[in-house]
Amino acid sequence: MFDLAVIGSWAEFALRWLHVITAIAWIGSSFYFIALDLGLRKAPHLPKGATGEEWQVHGGGFYHIQKYMVAPPQMPEHLTWFKWESYWTWMSGFALLAVMYYLGAEFYLIDPEVMDLAVWQAIAISAGSLVFGWLAYDAICKSRLGEDNTRLMLLLYVILVVMAWGYAQVFSGRAALLHLGAFTATIMSANVFLVIIPNQKIVVADLVAGRAPDARYGKIAKQRSTHNNYLTLPVIFLMLSNHYPLAFASEWNWVIASLVFLMGVTIRHYFNSMHARTGQPTWTWAVTVVIFIVIMWLSTAPMRAGDEDVASLPPSMARYTEVAEFDAAYSIVLGRCSMCHAAEPVWPGLHWAPKGVVLETEAQVARAGRAIYLQSGMSHAMPPRKAVAMPEEERAQLRAWYRAATGS
Repeated sequence: MFDLAVIGSWAEFALRWLHVITAIAWIGSSFYFIALDLGLRKAPHLPKGATGEEWQVHGGGFYHIQKYMVAPPQMPEHLTWFKWESYWTWMSGFALLAVMYYLGAEFYLIDPEVMDLAVWQAIAISAGSLVFGWLAYDAICKSRLGEDNTRLMLLLYVILVVMAWGYAQVFSGRAALLHLGAFTATIMSANVFLVIIPNQKIVVADLVAGRAPDARYGKIAKQRSTHNNYLTLPVIFLMLSNHYPLAFASEWNWVIASLVFLMGVTIRHYFNSMHARTGQPTWTWAVTVVIFIVIMWLSTAPMRAGDEDVASLPPSMARYTEVAEFDAAYSIVLGRCSMCHAAEPVWPGLHWAPKGVVLETEAQVARAGRAIYLQSGMSHAMPPRKAVAMPEEERAQLRAWYRAATGS
């Protein structure tokens, strides 16, 4: 009833849905607690060990919250942990990365015009870079450099810029920006899994055993939580960037990604200052707008669009051009799709190919075979009906081409 392409497409959708849901839960709780922590007020009646309190109103009721910097005198009867939001965000995100960029490496991950990698090489670099990112970040945090938060954040920014440049030299533009987001998100989730929660468990164990908890565990957890707070917004931008070729297809995509981290800092600084009641530094919005304008200007640099030859296609892609049905399918794509999906689109109002997908050469059409099958063969998503009419018999020819090439 369903072929592998349809099942794979729905698997991507399900994983993306799960990823967005868990990310909303994680980001929501993270932003809430940062705002709560910054808004705590000292009061003379606070219990011993409490450093601040906050009154809040929501949903028709009032909430009275108190924070203990290290721990309360004894273990509370009920304790809510905030961790699975982070874990499931990373697990669903990595699963989505594997389904889209590992299984679809020849289309999404590898760009021969950037670096002609074997699939296994691209996957190894991808996974290895995520592990490297955490190990390097964690080592720096635990070194003497980690004792100064400002110096640590500047060093982290330098690492992120270097990684942005490095990814752009290895992967497709789309994959480069997404991997920088995954690199950063891995650090954030590992902060929760390997530092914040373990430190909190140590404090809980001390309370249960009747020992006085060590304040340094809370201090370390607080530092990592602050880092996560400032990294969240750039990660969201980078994860969304794969839908916008102006962000990822520019020759300066790595600079764009680097500037996005600065916007994350300026935006969070405004809200953190407001929650801490230290003022509303509206200048941060002016800086954010200037940075965004610079990003828009950089995005106008020439798009990455190579004229790949069929001979350079990997065997799994080359077979799309070898079946008898290819000539008919190629003619259909040129006639119905290439006015928009071109290096220089001729459709009025279009200045670049939608999603950065160019369909002019035989090699480009072969690489997009699965997407063409799903978008134009199995569904009527493309081309837009109001713009271009594609007869049903042509869609049938596209389906026949894909099935002949894949043996499905």
